[in-house]
Amino acid sequence: MKEKAIVLDEQAIRRALTRIAHEIIERNKGIENCLLVGIKTRGIYLANRLAERIKQIEGNPIPVGEVDITLYRDDLTTKTPNNEPLIYGSSIPVDIKEQTVILVDDVLYTGRTVRAAMDAIMDIGRPSQIQLAVLVDRGHRELPIRADFVGKNIPTSSSEVIVVELNEVDPIDQVSIHEKE
Repeated sequence: MKEKAIVLDEQAIRRALTRIAHEIIERNKGIENCLLVGIKTRGIYLANRLAERIKQIEGNPIPVGEVDITLYRDDLTTKTPNNEPLIYGSSIPVDIKEQTVILVDDVLYTGRTVRAAMDAIMDIGRPSQIQLAVLVDRGHRELPIRADFVGKNIPTSSSEVIVVELNEVDPIDQVSIHEKE
């Protein structure tokens, strides 16, 4: 894939996450009974960054969990030598019953990842509400799913790919558009 453009640099990502943190607090009238749940893998890093900002703003921590959607995907692929799916596991630090679960992911595209994450959450428990926060919404939805909190809307063509790099696992913090070759 060939890089076409950098659409968010490190400062723009930081600003977007700060804005999302404020929007989460405002919409939920604080953070009581709220829980951030990152969708593996980059969603968990974004959820942790949001939790840091929310704590700076509110003065109180917000619980952060992570969900592995591998077994909930409708396009399950095998990645181990014995043809089994690679499973990382989920970790939710509090009972989600009567909680507002805020799913966090890097890119919203077809909606299938979010659908799988909602199924995984519902298997863990029944929250009072599920909200969705994404760094990038690139359009092209296949399911009727919409983000509640969006860092940046980036309209793309189907021949383009959004690449999110976060310094927790990548050498740089940036979001770029790449052209499929």
